[in-house]
Amino acid sequence: MRILLTADPELPVPPPLYGGIERIVDALVSQLRARGHVVGLLAHRDSTSPATNRYAWPGRRSQRAVDTARNSLALRRAIAHFGPDVVHSFSRLLYLLPVLPTGLPKIMSYQRLPGRRQVAAGVFFGGKSLEFTGCSQYICDMGARGGGRWHAIHNCVDIGVYPFQKTVAAGAPLVFLSRVERLKGAHVAIEVALKTGRRLIIAGNHGEHGEEGEYWRKEIAPRLNPGAVEYVGPVNDQQKAELLGGASAMIVPIQWDEPFGIVFAEALACGTPVISCARGALPEIVRQGIDGYLVSGVEEACAAVEKIPRIARSDCRARAETCFSTRVIGSKYEQLYERMRGARTA
Repeated sequence: MRILLTADPELPVPPPLYGGIERIVDALVSQLRARGHVVGLLAHRDSTSPATNRYAWPGRRSQRAVDTARNSLALRRAIAHFGPDVVHSFSRLLYLLPVLPTGLPKIMSYQRLPGRRQVAAGVFFGGKSLEFTGCSQYICDMGARGGGRWHAIHNCVDIGVYPFQKTVAAGAPLVFLSRVERLKGAHVAIEVALKTGRRLIIAGNHGEHGEEGEYWRKEIAPRLNPGAVEYVGPVNDQQKAELLGGASAMIVPIQWDEPFGIVFAEALACGTPVISCARGALPEIVRQGIDGYLVSGVEEACAAVEKIPRIARSDCRARAETCFSTRVIGSKYEQLYERMRGARTA
């Protein structure tokens, strides 16, 4: 089967540091190639993912109208050159506009909240040739309000990159691994660590300007203290695996409705329990009392920290292997491609 994937133009596939969607696309390219499919990729010009054919977006900004028009034409040219059986977009629905009315099977994947009007317009122009996936059932439920056929296919993690750590050292730290901003709950993680007397390592980038910069300067930086609350900055895959694998738990007490959050699956792959909040897709990732704890408020989070030894790290790893591995998620996408291609030729 010939499958053309697209990713947003801002970051290469794979990304050098952060870039959740780009990581998913890269993993899917590799998985599909391993399954014997011919894979095209339309993405940032510096992408190195092992696609059979790589194409570059001429426009570098998703939100610029001129770039959107240029990229829509670039997608049409790539389709004409590559001749795909299925087009799978992880980029912008507007890029598909020139080919929406055609019978070519098209999949639009959402990693964020879908716009109802945008989805409805896609359904109107694309008809049965266009279907949708969401990175969680939560996202699918939001998207289905605009119509269309939706499939919940979770994000995946390359479990080979995140080796299982069966045990951790006594007094192993808590780890906060995410962008350091209010909606990810870094300030809550600090409060929990201080109240429980546990060392906390914070990893991730942070803003310098606007509300994010003010949040960092006023609520996070003043509370950093070597040996108690430490900030190590952005981390690459190897550093991330080492941090998560050596942690007693990852604590990211989100303050918003998370669409998925790949870092939660990455933590489970290392065997590391998760402490977060029951918002967005988290109840689809973390089984309460099995893979970690979903809490509401600081006091519940402190109680969860004390209950970490009750979690079997092997159960966390098994959860990642059976639900979020590239093998499992690649198979789900492959089945969707086959069904859509079959429907076209029936």
